[in-house]
Amino acid sequence: MTRAVRFHQHGGPEVLRIETVDVAPPARGEVQIRIRALGLNRAEALLRRGTYIETAKFPSGLGLEAAGIVEAVGDDQTGFMPGDNVSIVPPLSMVRWPAHAELANFPAGIVVRHPPALGFEAAAAVWMQYLTAYGALVDVSGLSRGEVVAITAASSSVGLAAIQIANRIGAIPIALTRTSAKRRALLEAGAAHVVPSGEADIGARLAEIAGANGVRVVFDAVGGPAFEPLTAAMSPGGILIEYGGLSAEPTPFPLPNVLSKSLTLRGYLVHEIIRDPVRLARAKAFILDGVSDGALKPIIARTFRFEEIVEAHRFLESNTQFGKIVVTI
Repeated sequence: MTRAVRFHQHGGPEVLRIETVDVAPPARGEVQIRIRALGLNRAEALLRRGTYIETAKFPSGLGLEAAGIVEAVGDDQTGFMPGDNVSIVPPLSMVRWPAHAELANFPAGIVVRHPPALGFEAAAAVWMQYLTAYGALVDVSGLSRGEVVAITAASSSVGLAAIQIANRIGAIPIALTRTSAKRRALLEAGAAHVVPSGEADIGARLAEIAGANGVRVVFDAVGGPAFEPLTAAMSPGGILIEYGGLSAEPTPFPLPNVLSKSLTLRGYLVHEIIRDPVRLARAKAFILDGVSDGALKPIIARTFRFEEIVEAHRFLESNTQFGKIVVTI
């Protein structure tokens, strides 16, 4: 028996409960982890509210990120031993493999033995943000040294990961955020420039910063009316990677900009990296190297106790955090 976070109906954070559940021994191909820390993501709030790409089956667990200690391994597993410190790459289904629990089984292919210097809290904050940003900027866009990249929702964990990855490559990250309140924090986090989208002309400011070359890569989590000025500032042949939809307003298709510049507007989910073993191996190597050399360092906004999971979700939905929310067990 173990404690797990579950919900029996869609709704706000208040529907979450900590319940006692049975946990089976790890099956073939699985590793059982005694969890010490959890990373929170907007995807969990969407599943809880019934608006995620996956459908909950009640009573439903949730959670995509965890770090802890190997408790047991399936009969066919030789790569891990009880006592190993590990973290997990987000599973393809958090309904099938929910991470928000004290003890849980996961496919061995998504379990990673992380660097010894990385504590459980930081390890629980690594994979979703860096895999998402790596997949878009490196794997899909081929961002290179000296190129300008515009990053919206820059104070989110994925936005901050994108800033760090851009800097590790030698690219020039421009952070877009709603107001100038987080300007100093974003500059300290590595942004070369900060553009407050609610206070400035986005297109004009991006064009001023990027100069004649324009912005080849845009990494966007928002959508909405900003598509027009964002694409107006892009260079011919540029690519806009859309990985979210935070705006409640309609997203226009910027036809004149797309046609005149031969732009690519591409939807992106981190699952396309996770389900491809070759691409995932490259991503893990890049991220582990970056963590080891200090170029990639998770920024944790706030830490909650497991018993405070409802408060943690409320903070997640406040949109005031700067970086990752972590829950410890």
